[in-house]
Amino acid sequence: MERDMTTGRPGRILLNFTIPVFIGNVFQQFYSMVDTVIVGKFVGTKALAGVGATGTISFLIIGFLMGMTTGFTVLTSQRFGAGDMRGMRKTVGSAAILSVIVSVIMTIISMAGMRSLLNLLNTPDDIFADAYSYIMIICAGIFAQVLYNLLSSILRALGNSKTPLYFLILSALLNIALDLLLIIVFHLGAAGAAYATVISQGISGLLCLVYIWKKVPALKLTRDDWRFDWHVAKIQMKIGFPMAFQYSITALGSMMVQWALNLLGSTAVAAFTAASKIEQIVTQAYVALGTAIATYAAQNVGAGKVKRIRQGFNAGLLMGCAYAVVTGLFIAAFGKNLTPLFISEGLEEVMGYVDIYLKCVSAFFIPLVCVNLYRNGIQGLGYGLLPMTAGIAEMVGRGVTAVIAAGMHSYAGACMASPMAWVLAGSLLIGMYFYVMRQQDRRFGTSTGSTQETMARITRRLPKFAGKK
Repeated sequence: MERDMTTGRPGRILLNFTIPVFIGNVFQQFYSMVDTVIVGKFVGTKALAGVGATGTISFLIIGFLMGMTTGFTVLTSQRFGAGDMRGMRKTVGSAAILSVIVSVIMTIISMAGMRSLLNLLNTPDDIFADAYSYIMIICAGIFAQVLYNLLSSILRALGNSKTPLYFLILSALLNIALDLLLIIVFHLGAAGAAYATVISQGISGLLCLVYIWKKVPALKLTRDDWRFDWHVAKIQMKIGFPMAFQYSITALGSMMVQWALNLLGSTAVAAFTAASKIEQIVTQAYVALGTAIATYAAQNVGAGKVKRIRQGFNAGLLMGCAYAVVTGLFIAAFGKNLTPLFISEGLEEVMGYVDIYLKCVSAFFIPLVCVNLYRNGIQGLGYGLLPMTAGIAEMVGRGVTAVIAAGMHSYAGACMASPMAWVLAGSLLIGMYFYVMRQQDRRFGTSTGSTQETMARITRRLPKFAGKK
């Protein structure tokens, strides 16, 4: 089911790739969404607030790992687009080794510093125990998160966005069953939701591993592919770690928003948590579009098709903006009606808070399209540090808005933190896109010639590592 994205109509290719990723991302949201629904309904609002209070910390950790694994496989996609299967397998072996090393380090650091971090965020005393137990289990399951994210990124680098979806659907259903069992039957509370999430994510990763071993001959690594090559690793780290830090930088801004919310009490935290879940279901389409354009750009830069890269960006922007208008209007008008899925007590007060949040963010979905499209596309072209500066802009936008909101004790101000971040980062990324594409024109040239001459010119400009031991 691997897909060469260097031929065919760009818009159709992006759409066909985006839809399975979007569905998969929505099911992935079910891991946390089902947690919040069942915890809120069967344990209580304070337990829900406890889970919600760890959302930004989870994003800090898991976002770092997602960005890292995605960045490690950019080179995989480029080599696949260039037709270099040996080099492609070399990148897979290197990405696996690097991911194991980072997972060990991240597990130790996150679990050792978690109590201090929750205190730093002013986590309310009445929800501290639930927040701590939940996030510690999530941290202990970092390996499960990395296994799935790395393997699914590898499959997507080869143009296969459907297989990871199938495994996610299966594990999402398992997650629901485990939530019901561990929370309702065994009364494990917030900790039960965390156990269900980690177990389900781990099963997704194992299923991806079995599929790759049996169904994808191109990814069957030899002993030589497992030899650690510093040349390959340096290229991957140059792309992967800036992408990882970009997620973490964004999470730091979100943690400042969480700090501002915690000052308003557990009801505001619970409402913000429920509203965020509603928003995230809709906005997963933008994340999926970003994943699609990253793979598309990487494969086409590997093939040296600069004009085709531009066509892909234009098609993606058109699709994203159309979706943003439709869903923005819908979520602003009707989104608050989904609140009862998450809350069973104090519903009227919480629903008012939810409505404020959804109206604030829905008006700014088009800047969010630009952030996901241009950031991921530029990363797919092999740039790591440049898009990370947009992540810094997001952090500044969120952080400044959160500080102002905290000073005013304003819930609406906290809700505006993300929209301000999207506007600032999106503006920077649009400028970066034009700069990067001019560089690609100079890199590959615009002269015409024979196919053999063109491919020779492309090969000279791509990283050379396939023959290294």
